[in-house]
Amino acid sequence: MRIKVDVAIIGAGHAGLNAVKEVRKVTQNFVLINGGDLGTTCARVGCMPSKLALQVAQDYQRRHLYERYGISGSDNMQIDIGQTLEHIRDIRDTFVDLVLANSTDDMGEEFIAGYAEFLEPDVIRVEGHTLYAKRVIIATGSRAYVPPQWQKFGDRVLTSENLFEQVDLPKKIAVLGLGPIGVEISQVLHRLELEVTGIEGFTNISRLEDPEVNRVAVETLAREFPIWLGQPAEIERQGDRLKVIAGERSIEVDKLFVSVGRIPNLEGLGLERLGLEIEGRGVHGFNPATLQVGDLPLFIAGDANGMNTTLQGAREEGLMAGYNAVQERPAAFKRKTRFTIVFSEPNIVTVGSRWSELDQEHTAIGQVRFGPVGRALIMGNNRGMIRVYGDKRNGKILGASMIGPRCEHLAHLLAWSIEQGLGVVDMLRMPYYHPVIEEALQDALHDLVKKINNAPSEMVDFERARPSWYRSTMKYSTGTHQGKSRKSHQYASRILP
Repeated sequence: MRIKVDVAIIGAGHAGLNAVKEVRKVTQNFVLINGGDLGTTCARVGCMPSKLALQVAQDYQRRHLYERYGISGSDNMQIDIGQTLEHIRDIRDTFVDLVLANSTDDMGEEFIAGYAEFLEPDVIRVEGHTLYAKRVIIATGSRAYVPPQWQKFGDRVLTSENLFEQVDLPKKIAVLGLGPIGVEISQVLHRLELEVTGIEGFTNISRLEDPEVNRVAVETLAREFPIWLGQPAEIERQGDRLKVIAGERSIEVDKLFVSVGRIPNLEGLGLERLGLEIEGRGVHGFNPATLQVGDLPLFIAGDANGMNTTLQGAREEGLMAGYNAVQERPAAFKRKTRFTIVFSEPNIVTVGSRWSELDQEHTAIGQVRFGPVGRALIMGNNRGMIRVYGDKRNGKILGASMIGPRCEHLAHLLAWSIEQGLGVVDMLRMPYYHPVIEEALQDALHDLVKKINNAPSEMVDFERARPSWYRSTMKYSTGTHQGKSRKSHQYASRILP
């Protein structure tokens, strides 16, 4: 069958589904093509099942605090791993069903199940159909990468793709790769009472570049399970087990969890027929601002382009690609402030400019430890550090790196502030409550403002922020308010923050 469409979208993940939303605003003459399972990577094997596992593991871990609270009986608590995995799958399937109910279930002929293959830039073959498309969006997602030399170990190798399909888990496991996924899964498995060893070939974990925050992160997580850094892992069979060797250290384990990155699902698309090269883990020659591939009528969005896109990033790129696919001339988009959150306990966060991107000569750093933070002490989770980066010359917030409790929320506050172009003084003018984790950010900002050139003092800034009518009736002197009249003094006192 020969079909002519305005837009063909390959891949029904988060990027592809959001591309459909934009395309539909202009034309109904499109198709969505998907080979393999539906339901998005996030819902099926990514964000949602891993966060379910983290929640169970963190809840179970809290039993170690019960004795100090005066709660007895925690020594008798046990966990059924098989039942835990079944619970994760049940809720995971609910998320998948919600995705399908709001996307592909009612698409009819607009949806084609099958694997697409390019014959030409605007000609696609899929399941006996030949599609002629004015524009094509590639949104085929990604998958966990297993190095070829480890693939021979078969079902002894677990990844994020198959971990939650297991009916049980082995007693002893090595996690190879301590990026965001590896850190989260290492902590989950340890807290579910497996013997875990985390191994990372680099000296930093979770892609942390800030040396101080990385040091605190390693120290904090190493209190739970062994962490080996700086040596690549080698694997060999040892009877019915596997021997993992990293430098001078070695360990025998039952299985491996491999988390050394993800690769785009580009094989089988026939991109070589279009003269395109796969560079590293993405397509060579696409424009990150427009997502167009060279000068071809192709756009590539989400994990497929190899830019380590998050779910929200995939959504944004899907909307970008969908918009540009129905325009006469593609538009260049300004990217939003980057930030990443690792949902370990404590959270690990980076926001805005990375350490390697900072001009160290003109960068000031505000720093605070979580040790004395009231809310963190109340939660029994007060390990960690915040480091906020600001421009010494103008006080603008550039970025931050941190490990600490509930830093997922601080990450959003900082990202929103950077997106708005706020400075450290602007953020200190904001209201804060007590006792909350946000007070730790406030303390880091107070430390930062001291290091900004020509930054107003807190008192001067406080006075300048008062409305003119307030300054005309009140004086600010050593914390005492003196009104020109009793009436103005009483009124002004009521509106003081």
